[in-house]
Amino acid sequence: MPDQLAVTAEPVGIDRRPRRALFLAGLIITVVFVNSCLFGLLSILLQPGVDFWQGALAVLYVGPVLLIQLLYFSRPAVRLDTRLAKGVLVVQACLAYLPTLHFDAALTSLTTLAAGSALLLFRPRTGWTVFTVFMAATTWILWTYDDTPLGALFDSVTAIFYALVVYLLTWLARLVTELHQARTELARRAVAEQRLAFARDLHDLLGLSLSAIALKGELVHRLLRKSLDRAREELAEITGIAQRTLSDVRSVARGYRELSLDKESRTAVSLLSASNVAVRVDLEQVELPVKLRTLLAKVLREGVTNVLRYTGVEHCEITVRETEGRVALEIVHDGTAHEDVPEETAESLREVTAEVSRHGGTLSAGPEAAGKWRLHAELPVPDQVEPAETALEQGPGHWSLIDARNVQWTLTVVFILFGLSAMTRAFMLTDDGWSIALIAGYLTTLITLQLSYFARPNVRLRSRQSYALLFVQACLIFLPLIPLGHAWVSLPSLFAGTALLVLPPLAGWTAFAATAVGVVLIRIGYGTDFSGGFYSFASILNTGLMVFGLIWLLRLVTELGETRKRLAEVAVAEERLRFARDLHDLLGMSLSAIALKSELTSRIMDIDTNRASDELLEILGLTRQALADVRSVASGYRELSLDQESRSAQAVLVAADVQVRLEIEHEDLPATVRTVLAVVLREGVTNVLRHSKVERCEIAVRRIGAGVALDIVNDGVENGRPPQAEKPVRVEAPGSGITNMSDRVAGLGGELTAGVEPDGRFRLRAVVPV
Repeated sequence: MPDQLAVTAEPVGIDRRPRRALFLAGLIITVVFVNSCLFGLLSILLQPGVDFWQGALAVLYVGPVLLIQLLYFSRPAVRLDTRLAKGVLVVQACLAYLPTLHFDAALTSLTTLAAGSALLLFRPRTGWTVFTVFMAATTWILWTYDDTPLGALFDSVTAIFYALVVYLLTWLARLVTELHQARTELARRAVAEQRLAFARDLHDLLGLSLSAIALKGELVHRLLRKSLDRAREELAEITGIAQRTLSDVRSVARGYRELSLDKESRTAVSLLSASNVAVRVDLEQVELPVKLRTLLAKVLREGVTNVLRYTGVEHCEITVRETEGRVALEIVHDGTAHEDVPEETAESLREVTAEVSRHGGTLSAGPEAAGKWRLHAELPVPDQVEPAETALEQGPGHWSLIDARNVQWTLTVVFILFGLSAMTRAFMLTDDGWSIALIAGYLTTLITLQLSYFARPNVRLRSRQSYALLFVQACLIFLPLIPLGHAWVSLPSLFAGTALLVLPPLAGWTAFAATAVGVVLIRIGYGTDFSGGFYSFASILNTGLMVFGLIWLLRLVTELGETRKRLAEVAVAEERLRFARDLHDLLGMSLSAIALKSELTSRIMDIDTNRASDELLEILGLTRQALADVRSVASGYRELSLDQESRSAQAVLVAADVQVRLEIEHEDLPATVRTVLAVVLREGVTNVLRHSKVERCEIAVRRIGAGVALDIVNDGVENGRPPQAEKPVRVEAPGSGITNMSDRVAGLGGELTAGVEPDGRFRLRAVVPV
C-alpha cells in the first residue's frame, strides 16, 4: 500500500448558546412577570365579599397588559423604534392605570410593566423622563390608598424595583439576540481592513517586481536581433528577480499563515508513525494568542522535521506544559547523537530560535548525557486579562459606552432598592434600635458582596472563592434569625438566585428549593397563615429568578461580546490563510515558470532565435497573468479555468523536457469545483517541477460516480526505481502546497491523497463530490 497523506472535511461546531439563552430568558421573564401580576390579582380574588363579576373584571384588566408585555415588548424580534411600538405603549399604560378606578392600588404591578417598557422604547433622556412620570403616578396611587406611610413607602420602593427589573430583564434578553444576529458585522469590518492590508502588501511586494519583469522581457525581445550578450544579461536579471520574488511570496505566505498546534501534532504523529517511530504526545490545553500558537506549531514542525533527519529513532515524546506563566514545548527522541548538528538542522534551528527570542522565549536543542536528543522551547504566556471592554462597547452604534454605564448603574440601583425594600419591611416589624442596626448592617454587607463580586460579569463563579463567598452570604442571611426571631428580615432570594449561578445545576436548584421551603416553614413557625406562607414562597421564587436572570444575562451578554471579538479574530485569521493560500497557489507556479523559461531562453538564444523569441512571449504572457492574479487575490474574487491551467501545465512541463499525457473530462462541473481542481493542478505541477526528477507525467480529470477525480502521476521518485518493500518510505513534513490543496479539497467535502505507489511512481489524487 502506498504511504499517503489524507485530509477530509470535518464538521464545524454550531454555537447553540444564544438559542438556549433565549429560551431560558423567555421562561424567566414569563415566570417573573406573571408572578408579579398574580400577586395583585390574588389580593383581589381573596378579599372577602368579591363576587364573580369583580373577579372576572380584574382578570380582564390583568390579561391584556400582561399579554402586551409578553407577546410584544418582550419578544426580541419586535422592533421597538417605531411609531407602532409607542402607540402600543400608550394603550398598555392606559390599561395599566385604568384598574385604579375599581380596585384602588391592588393592581399597580401593571404600571411597573408600562414604566419598564418606556425605558426600552425611548432614548435614555426621554425614557427616564417617561419612567419618572409613570412611577410618580404609581407612587401617588400607593400613597393615596395605602393604610400606613411605612406600607406606602415599602410598596413604592418595591414598585420602582420591579419596574427596573422589567427593563433590565427585557433589555438584556433582547441584547443577547441582537449580539448573536449582528456578530458577523465586526468580522466583516475586520476582514475588509485586512484585505486593504493585503492589497498594500501585494502592491509593495509584487507590483514592482512583476512590472520590472514585463519591461525587461520586452527589452530582451527587442535585443534578440541586436545584441545577444546584453539580452543574456537582461535575462539573467529576469531570472534573479523571479527567484527573489518567489522567495518573497513564500515568506509572506508563511507569515500570514496561522498554524494549529493540534493539527501539527496529528501530522507529526502521522509522519513519525510512517517512519516506524513510536510516538507519545501529551499536549496541555493552553489559552495562547494566535501568534504564540503559530510559533509553537512552527517549533513543533521544525522539531519533527529534525527528528526525521536522524537515524535509528525508535521512540519520540512530544509534550506541551504550562507552568508559572510560561508554556514549554519539548521533543525528546533516542536517535543517533551527532557530535555536530548537521548544517541544515543548525540553520533551521537558528531561524526558529531567533523567532522564539523575539517573543521573549528561549530555545535549546542538542544531545543529552543519557544519549537522547532534546529540543526545549519556552515562551512567556501573556496576561490574558485585557482592558475592560464589555459587549456593549463592542457593538454597533447604539451599544455605546453610555449604554454600558446605563446598565451597570441601573443594576446597582436595583440591588440597592432590593435592600431598601427589606429595610422598610424591618421598620414595619420592629422598633428596637439594636435590631434595626443589626438588620441594616448585614443588609448593607449582603448588597455590597453581591455588587462587588457576584454581579461582576468577569468573575469566575465556579471556583473555591465563589463557593466560600456563597457560604458567607448564606451565613449573613440565615444566622441573624437567631437573635431577631419574628423580626427576622433578610434577602434569602439573593442566596437562592446566586446559588443557581455558582453551584452546578442539580445542586443549585436543590439549594433554591430548600431556601424557598425553609423560609416558608420559618414564617409559618412564627405564626404566618397559609396565604402569608404562599406569598413568601412566591416572593422568593420571583426575586430569586430575578437575581439569577439579571446576573446570568449580563454575563452572557459580556461573553457573547467577547465571542464576537474572537469570531472577528477567527475571520481575519481565515482571511489571512486564504490570502496566503491564494498567494502561494496563484503565483508560485507563474514565478517558477518565469524563472525556468528565462533560463531556457538564455540557453537556446544562440541556437534558435525564433524559439527564444517565442519563449520570451510566453514569459510576458505569464507575467501579465501573474499581475492579473495579484489583482484577483487582492479583490477576493477568483475563478480559475481548468482548461487554461491544463494547457499552462503542459507548456511548463514540456519546457522542462517532461513527456506529458493529458486526459481532461470536466463537462458540466460547478465553478467552485473547477477552480479547486485548477488550483490542485497548478500546485501539483509546481511540486513536480520543484521536488522531482521527472521524465514522464500523466494528468487526468475523470468523472467517477457522483464526483470527479484529478490524478497527477510522475516517475520522479528515487530516479524512477520503486522503493524497497522492506524499507519504509520516509515522508518529509508536508509543505504549504500540500496543506493548501488539502484544505481546499476538504472544504468541498472531498479527499486528497499523495504518496508513492508500488510501481515507484508518485501519485497526487484529489476526489471532489459534484
